[in-house]
Amino acid sequence: MNAQPLNSAVVLLFAVACGLAVGNVYYAQPLLDTMAEAFAMSPASIGIVITLTQIGYGVGLVLLVPLGDLLNRRRLIVTQTLLSACALLMIALAPDSVWLLLGMTLTGLLAVVTQVLVAYAATLAIPAQRGRVVGVVTSGIVIGILLARTVAGFTADLAGWRAIYWLSAALTLLMALLLYRVLPKNETPQPASTYVALIASVFSLFKEEPVLRHRAILALLTFASAMVLWTPMVLPLAAPPLSLSHSEIGLFGLAGAAGALAAARAGDLADRGFGHWVSGLSLLLMLGSWLPIALTQSSLWALLLGVITLDLGLQAVHVASQSMIYSVRPETQSRLTAGYMLFYSIGSALGSIASTATYAWAGWMGVCLLGAGINALALVYWWLTLKSGASARCAAQTD
Repeated sequence: MNAQPLNSAVVLLFAVACGLAVGNVYYAQPLLDTMAEAFAMSPASIGIVITLTQIGYGVGLVLLVPLGDLLNRRRLIVTQTLLSACALLMIALAPDSVWLLLGMTLTGLLAVVTQVLVAYAATLAIPAQRGRVVGVVTSGIVIGILLARTVAGFTADLAGWRAIYWLSAALTLLMALLLYRVLPKNETPQPASTYVALIASVFSLFKEEPVLRHRAILALLTFASAMVLWTPMVLPLAAPPLSLSHSEIGLFGLAGAAGALAAARAGDLADRGFGHWVSGLSLLLMLGSWLPIALTQSSLWALLLGVITLDLGLQAVHVASQSMIYSVRPETQSRLTAGYMLFYSIGSALGSIASTATYAWAGWMGVCLLGAGINALALVYWWLTLKSGASARCAAQTD
């Protein structure tokens, strides 16, 4: 399909659809204690709810997202959205833990429709607006993640933990109808290929496209550093002398909304050929954010400043990377997305595991040194690719 201009209403619909889909992955986080009580699961075992959801999401990145390069994307998106509603109803109606865990796994698997939507939005956009479109749609993802925990907790207080899944299932069905009506009905037939060859080509793209390799490594490092902050942050905030409540701690997550603003602006700059330099300045911003974060136990204002600057940098790098990746091989954008986001997921998992171990061994200061070290490594890698000229060629492809 030839790239067509997208009007603001359609871009907004993509953003809302992405926010709603990604929110399904995060609703359970503040509800684990009530779920454990409802299904007689121990506090130690209830964490499997989150684990299975993330495993489902990772599998979906590899097995479902590439289908956007093989099947009719309108039909694929609407079908995944309808199946997501079914998975949410399975959770809302779950009579025991088996059905709960199955529903959570399927919800994670199908939530990757978010990445299909991002790639499709990039395909539909004309090159001059691609970065801005990707930035706005990514803003929807950021806001969806931030609001999911707050909305789930509030809804559970009003009507029980199942209520958020009933509500999301209804909204997801409505979104499927809207997408069915709005997405283009006619598409250029996709190249003939087998499913096995399609999945294998995701990995061959890493060999063929330097921009994908470079940006995937940056994604791994930047999202690892972000998880180093977010995963153990509750521990020093809940402990004396701060002793904040869970509601108060949750407010710090809203500070990350600044990242949504950065996403749209970074997309505009990437459209104008500055994606690589946006990345470098954003990585420097992320590195500098660890200084105020290290002062957490003496100043909550310092932590707030650090959270805002780290998330600004993170989202700016993320959007610039996506814009640069989507500028190559338009016929493979879904597979490029799958490969890139796979490294994002690996980085997030590694950062989470490393941060909790580091906190137990070296406390909050050790966590900050780990996060700063990862960001420094990302900045050095960016500089080396700049000096080699590889990333300069990637940036030129966005012009």
